[in-house]
Amino acid sequence: MPRLLGVDVPGKKRVEYALQYIHGIGPFKAREVLEKCKIDVAKKADALSAEEIRAIVTFIQENYRVEGDLRREVSQNIRRLISIGCYRGIRHKRGLPVRGQRTKTNARTRKGSKKTVGAVRDKAARAAMKSAKA
Repeated sequence: MPRLLGVDVPGKKRVEYALQYIHGIGPFKAREVLEKCKIDVAKKADALSAEEIRAIVTFIQENYRVEGDLRREVSQNIRRLISIGCYRGIRHKRGLPVRGQRTKTNARTRKGSKKTVGAVRDKAARAAMKSAKA
């Protein structure tokens, strides 16, 4: 299990897929990194030599923003949107979908589990709520 940029990548997988375990590297960037470093795409991550690992790490550090730096930048961008009070910032603050999705139905991932709001129809339950408020 090689360690790249502080991330343990699975050694049994092909390098092109193992690189995608690094935050900020997807399929396209993984293939691009291997192409530029002249490493065989079909090679397993365990089979990488120390020089190949060093080449991958230096190429990624020089050309891409990944892991901690990327996470920090994204969170700063969200904090900036919230502080200026724009629409997207308000949606982030309220925990609602940001990119125009509907919220009448769906959006459960952002909104959380259902919380029923409405009138209590049972007389006994209504009496219990009144006594709890008083």
